[in-house]
Amino acid sequence: MKFVEEIVVEEFLPTFRSLLAEALRERGLTQNEVAGLLGISQSAVSKYVHGEVERNDRLVESDRLRELIERLADGLADGSVSPAEALIETEVLVRELERGGVISELHAEAVPELADYETDFAVHDPDSGLRAAGRVRASVRRGLRIVENTPGFAGLIPAVGSNLVEALADAETIEDVAAVPGRILAVRGRPTVPGEPEFGVSQHVATVLLTAREAGSDARAAVNVRYDPDTVGALEAEGLTAVAFDAETDLEAALSAALAEVPGAEVLYQTGAMGVEPIVYVLGPDAPTVAGHVRAVSDG
Repeated sequence: MKFVEEIVVEEFLPTFRSLLAEALRERGLTQNEVAGLLGISQSAVSKYVHGEVERNDRLVESDRLRELIERLADGLADGSVSPAEALIETEVLVRELERGGVISELHAEAVPELADYETDFAVHDPDSGLRAAGRVRASVRRGLRIVENTPGFAGLIPAVGSNLVEALADAETIEDVAAVPGRILAVRGRPTVPGEPEFGVSQHVATVLLTAREAGSDARAAVNVRYDPDTVGALEAEGLTAVAFDAETDLEAALSAALAEVPGAEVLYQTGAMGVEPIVYVLGPDAPTVAGHVRAVSDG
């Protein structure tokens, strides 16, 4: 695990200070004057200007960093830029390079696993895809803890198994939906979760959720349980709205028809068909919420 801040400290900072110290010396400032402007010791300045501190070649070749160095050196040398103003401008560049520049590239190379999320992500942006994916996985984990601590949930697991899924806000495909790899199964009378939530591992329940969203539902999460009229009734008693859909019809057409009949329904169910097990799908804003609905109606 390597934080982007480590790249800033280990790669950017020595390169930046070395280039800026060199540029200031070229403009006639003494080592003591440079030290005062940069807030470092005179001996550190000496090391920077004599090449005793290793620079990162990728950063040295960055046009954006070079342009900033020249501008700051001119301003610091003639007094038109204060050290505090230089710090602010440098911080702005650092954040820009973290969001989609050479610092981001260096970080991605140091942590190749980040490529599984997005190529250009904003580490400090609370709305970045990386953070959004992390929040969704964490939400599914919280929902799964509810499932695992609800013994009665095992009795609601259908023969095909259950899954608990949650989608990213802008989800379009199953790759945008986090779920349990494999399925939640009943083992010795208790629900058993086989692994940590991952994206793209649910085919059926994720497809139901995405199809319901395309049909007008604003749900972000879903769980499937065994169909029983009493279960549907109990969910309705909890204040949820239920609607049936035809298991023998194309899924998209069936859910579209059902949600057109009862817009905003949180419980979608089908009573089975030849070779199709009856199933109830509980939809909601997040995984803990839908798991909580099922817990409320379980007989455990």
